Amino acid sequence: MSNVIVHSLFSEFDINLFKAGKHFRLYDKLGSHLIEVDGVKGTYFAVWAPSAKSVSVIGDFNYWNAGEHELNVRWDASGIWEGFIPGVDKGTKYKYKIQSHNNGIWTEKADPFGRFCEQPPNTASLVWDAPYNWKDKKWMDTREEKNGLDKPYSVYEVHLASWKKKNGWESLSYLEMADELVDYVDKMGFTHVEFMPVMEYPYDPSWGYQITGYFAPTSRFGKPEDFKVLVDKFHQKGIGVILDWVPSHFPEDAHGLGFFDGSHLYEHPDRRRGYHPDWKSLIFNYGRNEVRAFLISNAIFWLDQYHVDGLRVDAVASMLYLDYSREEGEWEPNMYGNNENLEALSFLREMNQEVYASFKGVQTIAEESTAFSGVTKPVHFGGLGFGMKWMMGWMHDTLEFFKKEPIYRSYDLNDITFSMTYAFTENFVLPFSHDEVVYGKQSLLYRMPGDEWQRFANLRLLFGYMFTHPGGNLLFMGGEFGQSSEWNFQESLNWHLTQYDFHSGIQEVIKDLNKLYKTNPALYEKQFSQEGFQWIEYNDRENTVITYMRKGKDPKDDLIVACNFTPAPRENYRVGVPKNTQLKLVFNSDDTKYSGSGMGKKTLKPSKTPWNGHPQSVVMTLPPLAVVVYK
Repeated sequence: MSNVIVHSLFSEFDINLFKAGKHFRLYDKLGSHLIEVDGVKGTYFAVWAPSAKSVSVIGDFNYWNAGEHELNVRWDASGIWEGFIPGVDKGTKYKYKIQSHNNGIWTEKADPFGRFCEQPPNTASLVWDAPYNWKDKKWMDTREEKNGLDKPYSVYEVHLASWKKKNGWESLSYLEMADELVDYVDKMGFTHVEFMPVMEYPYDPSWGYQITGYFAPTSRFGKPEDFKVLVDKFHQKGIGVILDWVPSHFPEDAHGLGFFDGSHLYEHPDRRRGYHPDWKSLIFNYGRNEVRAFLISNAIFWLDQYHVDGLRVDAVASMLYLDYSREEGEWEPNMYGNNENLEALSFLREMNQEVYASFKGVQTIAEESTAFSGVTKPVHFGGLGFGMKWMMGWMHDTLEFFKKEPIYRSYDLNDITFSMTYAFTENFVLPFSHDEVVYGKQSLLYRMPGDEWQRFANLRLLFGYMFTHPGGNLLFMGGEFGQSSEWNFQESLNWHLTQYDFHSGIQEVIKDLNKLYKTNPALYEKQFSQEGFQWIEYNDRENTVITYMRKGKDPKDDLIVACNFTPAPRENYRVGVPKNTQLKLVFNSDDTKYSGSGMGKKTLKPSKTPWNGHPQSVVMTLPPLAVVVYK
C-alpha cells in the first residue's frame, strides 16, 4: 500500500493559469500544506518538476529514505508532482529527492515554496503554517492615504543581522527588534523602514541577496510569525515596511533552485542569458511561463501574507540588458538586434501591473542604475510601471562633490546642480544605501573633508541638502548618527558613538529633518513634479552657494533653501524672493543643538531691492558649511 494518498489542491483552472504563467497565488497550491483528508491530519505536498522520472518526499519522518513517499505526477502535462502524507505534522523537516529523466540524475532540493527553513548551514525545509492575528487594521485601512507618491517617503535601510548585537555578538530576534528597532525608527521620525533581504539565504557575506528560500523569512531571527509581529508593530506606529526583493538572480547552491529537476528549470538554459558573471549566480528564465508565475506569486506573497507595503527590486539594470557585465561575443542581441532583454521587460511590467491591481497603497521601487527610459512610467504609457526609482546618478555626483576640499568646490558646482536637469524624468528616491559604505568607500562621515568640526558640518549640510532636494530619501543605518567606520555585516553598529555631542548632533539633525519633511507639504506634495521646485540661484560660483524654492499646492507652504558649501560664513548674502512677506527660519544645520556655531537669522524681512529676477529680496547670514530653510 502506498504511503502517499492521491490528493490535489489544484483545479483544472489552476493548472491552465499555471501553464499560461498567469497564476499569481501559487503559494496556496504548491509547497507543503497542513490539511485534513477524510478525517486524517497530515501534509499535502506539491512540487513542479517536469523533467523528473520520480519525486519522493524525504525527511525526518522517514529517515530521509527516498522511495518510501513517492509523489504522484499529474496527468495534465503540468509537470506537477503531488500527494497527501498522513501524520506529517508542523515542524517536520523535509526535502524533495528527484530523479531526472536526463541520464537518471538525482537531485535533493529544499522546497521552492517552503514557508520556513532550517537555520543555515542546514538546508531542509520545514512544514509550517504561520497563523497570526494582525492588529494593524488602522494602518491597512488608511495605507493608501499615507503611502502615496504625494506623501513623505523617508526610509531607514536596515540589515537585520548587524543593526544591533546583544552579548557583543548575537543578533537581535524578530521579537526583540519588534521592541527596540520599531521604537528607534519611530523616535527618529522615519516614515518607512526597508529591510535588506529577509528571505532565507545560505551565505551571510551575500547580505541576503543570494536567496534559496523565496517564501520563507530567514530562520536566523525566529519564526515566520515572529516576523509578522515585527511588521505589525511598525504598522501600529504608522511606519511602512519595504522589503528588498531579488528576482534578478539566485545562487547555485545544491539545495536551491538551480538545475532543480536535472534540467534548467528556473534558470535560462543558455549560459549567456542564464549565468551572471559578476555574482557567480544563475539568472531566471523570464520567458518561461511557470517561472514568471513563481516570481510574481512571490511578490504577491509578501504583500498578501506579511502585509508588506513596498518591494524594492534589486539589480533591475542587470535584468534589462542582455549585455550587462558581458564582453562582446558573450551575449546575443534580441530579435530586433539590440541589447534589451525583452522577456525581462515583459516580466517586470506584468509584475508591476499585478501588484498595483491587487493591493491598495503599495509601492514598487527599482534599483536601476542606468538611463533606461520610463522606469516609473505606467505600463499603458510604455513604461515599466514602478512607483519609484533610486536616483543613483544624484548619489554619485553628490558624494563626489562633497569629498572635495571646499576651496575646489566652486569649480564643480554643476555636480550639485546637474541633478535638476533630470530630477523629474522619473519618480526618484535619493539613496545613501549600504553599497556606499563598504568595500573601501568609507563611511559617509569619513568621506567628508576637513577637521573634525568640518566633517560633521559637511555631513549635516549633506543631509539638509538631501532632504530639501526633490524626491524621497533613503538612509542606511548608522548614517543617522555619523557612524565612523565602514559597515561590517558581522558587527553591530557603533552605538557607543551616540554618547558624543557631534554624533548625537547628527541624530538630532535627522530627527528634525524628518519632522521638517513630514510637516511641510512643500517638501512632499509635488516632490516628483517640476512644479514643486524653482531655482533662485544655481551659478554663484564665487560664493559656492545655491538657493532654491520648494513648493506645495498652497503658496503659503513654500520654502526657501540656501546651501553654503564652504567653511566661510556669508554675511549680508542677498537672495531674491517672490513675495514681500516676512520669512521665518524653520531649519538651520548650524544650530548649536547639533554642535554647530549657531549663526543665522531667525527672521528675514524683504526689501524692495530686485534680485535674482524677483522684485524684492532678503539679506541672509549663511553659516559655514550649512543649509538654512525659511518659510
